[in-house]
Order: sequence, then C-alpha cells, then structure tokens
Amino acid sequence: MDEEIFKTDEEVRKLNASLDSIRHEIGKVIVGQDKMVELMLAGLLCEGHVLIEGVPGVAKTLAAKLLAKTIHTGFSRIQFTPDLMPADVLGNSVFNPESASFEYKRGPIFSNIILIDEINRAPAKTQSALFEVMEEKQVTMDGQTYPMEFPFLVLATQNPVEQEGTYRLPEAQLDRFLFKIIVDYPSKEEEVRILMGQQRSTTAELLLNVQPVVTAEDLHSFRTSVNGVLIEPGLVSYIADIVQATRNNPNLFLGASPRASLALLRASKASAAIKGRGFVSPDDIKEMALPVLRHRLIRTPEKEMEGVSEDVIINQILSELEIPR
Repeated sequence: MDEEIFKTDEEVRKLNASLDSIRHEIGKVIVGQDKMVELMLAGLLCEGHVLIEGVPGVAKTLAAKLLAKTIHTGFSRIQFTPDLMPADVLGNSVFNPESASFEYKRGPIFSNIILIDEINRAPAKTQSALFEVMEEKQVTMDGQTYPMEFPFLVLATQNPVEQEGTYRLPEAQLDRFLFKIIVDYPSKEEEVRILMGQQRSTTAELLLNVQPVVTAEDLHSFRTSVNGVLIEPGLVSYIADIVQATRNNPNLFLGASPRASLALLRASKASAAIKGRGFVSPDDIKEMALPVLRHRLIRTPEKEMEGVSEDVIINQILSELEIPR
C-alpha cells in the first residue's frame, strides 16, 4: 500500500509541474480567475466537458482559447446562433460525382478541444446533436460510427443575463457537463493589473506569446495518474450521501443522477492531484460539489420564486451531512 501511495505521489508531482507550465502560459494573458483556470484544468484531467457562465467581458472565451493553445492538439471553435443546424456542427453526407456515392464530410466538432461560444443561442434540435458526441465521444451518421480522437473536450460558454434569442439547455445535455463554472467580475486589484498589462500590448499580441507545453500523450499519462489517486471507502460513501440528499431535498424538484456521483468522484481525484496529493480528502469533495452539482438540479417553483440558488441548497446539504473522519 505504501509503495502504491509513493508511486502515485511521484506521478502527481510530475503532473503538477506540467500544470504549472499551463498556468504560466495562461497567466501571460489572463489576470486572476484562478478558480476558473483550476476547474478547467480539472476538467482536462477528467476528460470532462465544462460549461462556463458569466457576463460578457470576463474572459470566458479567451480562457478556453488559451487552454487549447497550451496543448499540442487540434482546436475548433463553433459560434452557436439561432439558425445553426445539426449539420453545421456534426457535418453531413455530400454526393461525390466521381464515385457516384455519398461521402461524409466531417463538421467542426471533429477536433480535440472544442470551444462552443454562446451555446444557449442554438435551438433544441441543434443542442440535441451534441448528446451522443459529448457522452460517447462518437458521431453516428448514415448508420456509420465515427469515433473522436483523444483528447476530446467541449468548453462551452453562455451569458446568464441576456435572454433574447437564447434557449434553455435541456437537462439531458446539462448532465453531460462535468462542471458548470460561474465566472465573476475581477477584484479592483486584478482590474488594475489588467489595465497595466494592456498598456503596451493588445490581447492579440499577448496571445502570440502563449506556447504549447503539453502533448496528447502527456494528457493520457495525467489521466492515468488521476485514476490512481486513492480514495477511502468512507469518502466514496460520503459522495453517495451528498447525491442521495439532493434527491430527497424538499427544496429540489429534481435531484442529481448517478452520472453526478461519478463526476464528483472523478473531480475530487483531480482536485487532489492538482493540489499535489495522491489521496482524496473531504475538502476536495466539498470544493467540487458546487461546480459538479449546480447545473444538474432543478429547484421547486417556490424556491425559484424566492430566489434561492442551487449553490445555497448544496451548501445547506453539505453543512447537514456528517464528514467522515
């Protein structure tokens, strides 16, 4: 057992050196937003899709582009609009006169890191086109299955304020996101640093300085290391207790699914690895509970009218449950 822990700790140290390199590259452009960057890295380690929500101008899209730029993999950006069709995302069959047959022309979803900007602007028909590819990492077209290459990560952004021309994401799609990250405004000190940094260089010029520092092979090794992070049976039961409590909570109309339990387990392991540990602590689970669960729950109409947020309900559940020792 001790040898297993030592081996995991060694792997985690190597992983953290690479993550520090990614943070350094992102930090060349983005000031602050440390929590957003940490959760994006956790999503990368778990191969879990990330939904980023925040008002315009808080670097949601920029952060996603920067993360992709630090990795030696393919990158694709899809701007969702009300007239976007499923074929615009997945691709479609095109007739080839030379072979007198239809050939599948792949859409922009066929890449490694996919930035979907303003995901809530496309209608339900286009949203549903993402169900299979996000969960099973494959696209089925004309009876043929096309697997996605490793890594495959969707980073989606949405604006919570502007409602005109937007559509509510289906619960089945929200459940496929590992995290929902809420991005807030920077502090005054951070805003001053942003202004000082932009005096001599534009964002486009700063982006040119960002270099790829990890490869797809590195990511595969990182995920193996995260899977090896140890978690005690009591903490596994604690995760189950949290998710079960959302299903029995009188303030919630819909609780979290078993997919949420698995997501919280994976995210807790990634959190421990990011902090340089080869084992999960209760704090890792509590820290990851909000971004993992907040988008999977539906409040009762009464609590929604009262303005009680999902985060408040999750924190209440965490405060009432006994933490394993």
